Amino acid sequence: MVPAELHIEVVYSPVAGATRQVVLSLPAGSTVSDALREACPELLGQGLAMGVWGKLRALDDSLRDKDRVEIYRPLLVDPKEARRQRYQKQRAEAKR
Repeated sequence: MVPAELHIEVVYSPVAGATRQVVLSLPAGSTVSDALREACPELLGQGLAMGVWGKLRALDDSLRDKDRVEIYRPLLVDPKEARRQRYQKQRAEAKR
């Protein structure tokens, strides 16, 4: 049986260290785009990657009840490079 209303959670991090969570009730048959339009319309058209429960999804993919839509910010630094920089900083501080 398909529910008449979907309970969806939209989560994203506008800046490092902060998260925003919006809980929505949408009609059955709603898409990722519909959830984004309701939760944070300012992000529409920015070309951000999105997923549901950690798996990349397209804007026109349909949602199921209790889905968690995640909006991913682009990486500013390669994670390997960030670890390398932290290690070098720690090493330099240890020498003092």
